Amino acid sequence: MDVVCDGPTDASRVLLTTSGVHGVEGYCGSGVQCGLISEGADLLKNAPDTAIVHVHAVNPYGFSYGRRVNEDNIDLNRNFVDFSQPLPDKPDYAALHSLLLPGQWPPTPDNEAAMQSLCTDWGARRSQLAVTGGQHSHADGLFYGGIQESWSNRIFRSVLRQATVQCRRLAWIDIHTGLGPYGVGERIFASNDPHVSLARARRWWGEGVTSVNTGSSTSIPMTGPIQMAIDTECPQVEYTGICLEFGTVPSTQMHQVLRAEQWLQLHPHAPSEQAKQIKADLMAAFYPDADDWREMIWAQSFEACQQAVQCLQSPA
Repeated sequence: MDVVCDGPTDASRVLLTTSGVHGVEGYCGSGVQCGLISEGADLLKNAPDTAIVHVHAVNPYGFSYGRRVNEDNIDLNRNFVDFSQPLPDKPDYAALHSLLLPGQWPPTPDNEAAMQSLCTDWGARRSQLAVTGGQHSHADGLFYGGIQESWSNRIFRSVLRQATVQCRRLAWIDIHTGLGPYGVGERIFASNDPHVSLARARRWWGEGVTSVNTGSSTSIPMTGPIQMAIDTECPQVEYTGICLEFGTVPSTQMHQVLRAEQWLQLHPHAPSEQAKQIKADLMAAFYPDADDWREMIWAQSFEACQQAVQCLQSPA
């Protein structure tokens, strides 16, 4: 995990960018951060007492090995929970686990029919929550949150403390891919704290900022997102943050890609050609090899960072 501070290290106003919370999504985030470093002088020229801190590859294992999860199969955006308390029970995920990850791939028609029947009974929202909301019971499953703090969790908390020692106003843009329409960057309000202002986020980044808590986002409430570290590591800051989520492929295709890649981890002796195709499909789903997509991502990311730096200058 690498950290770059662009601007004064004792700045009271900080824009934080993070890439690679989900490893394979780091290609997009890394590209954005490289661009922001090259534009840093222009971004900060009218922003005294302001710094931009880039945290690169929050999940270096997943980034290196082309996985969304870390070395322990943990989804880092489900790992920032209070492990001193009982972990959330997710019976809906348990009911789906064996159907999501069957013994063979592709799944049999009977397997898919059984899963579809269950999801139809539950409805779209409950089904999405069941699969992607985060679970702590199946270490070999999808969207696993772990049973203790991961390495990335501990190191990121340390980075956050160091980067915000003098900080009083913190803006945070967490870069993700894989959800929503192709090339569109949904600005998702990134806080479960009722005291953090959604209204302020919308003043900064526009009325189009969505929220998982109000149901306006394509994402859903999840257990243990990385932003939960704010309360404990830098409670002195006025925090305003978004996840910048860039769409790639349709959700049904993404669902299958994630299932296939997890199945491959459970079946390491799968035929080599099948394994190569599964990994290639995963990469294409999270980082499309297309110039038009990259151009859209850069334009929207740079705009969001310009807005954040500008709004950090306004009165607290």
